[in-house]
Amino acid sequence: MTKEFWNDRYAGSEFVYGILPNQYFSEEISKLNPGKLLLPCEGEGRNAVFAVSKGWDVTAFDQSEKAKEKCLQLAGEKASQIKYSILKAETLPYQNHTFDCIALIFSHFPTGSRKQIHQQLIKMLKPNGRIILEAFQPKQLGLPSGGPKEADMFYSIKLLKDDFSELKFHSINYETIHLAEGPFHQGKAEVIRMVADKV
Repeated sequence: MTKEFWNDRYAGSEFVYGILPNQYFSEEISKLNPGKLLLPCEGEGRNAVFAVSKGWDVTAFDQSEKAKEKCLQLAGEKASQIKYSILKAETLPYQNHTFDCIALIFSHFPTGSRKQIHQQLIKMLKPNGRIILEAFQPKQLGLPSGGPKEADMFYSIKLLKDDFSELKFHSINYETIHLAEGPFHQGKAEVIRMVADKV
């Protein structure tokens, strides 16, 4: 999706994916001691604001200027605690061994750049750092609860095991869930969930 698409989606006053954190993210991040967290494709900031409230040092990025505006609005007086940049995932400026955790929540990258982005993110993790991922899997195609419209943008267990092969997997599973995240994530959804550590 283009920057123009996302700026248009985020242009209104409504938070299109809600203001509460993603359930899987909130459950998994709460198991960890706070440290440095990277949130790619963070959108309107629901996960960033939650993580800051739990003591995390949060860095986030998105390609949409409107997304950043909404995030800082949602954060209110905590806005200065979120380092939010306007970036494309293909041009990340972060140093290797920087983050204790990277959370990819519905961050779907194009086939041509996906593996390279995932490999770059691994390099940015500290040793023993963790990746938390929730994304749509192929059975989501056609469901009205969100996700890409192109079949090759969905993630499978095989694909993620290949992209993140150097990590130690704690869990990687398909799940059928009910989403209730603002107007664009509502209803039955077919997702893949992953937790893996850099060793």
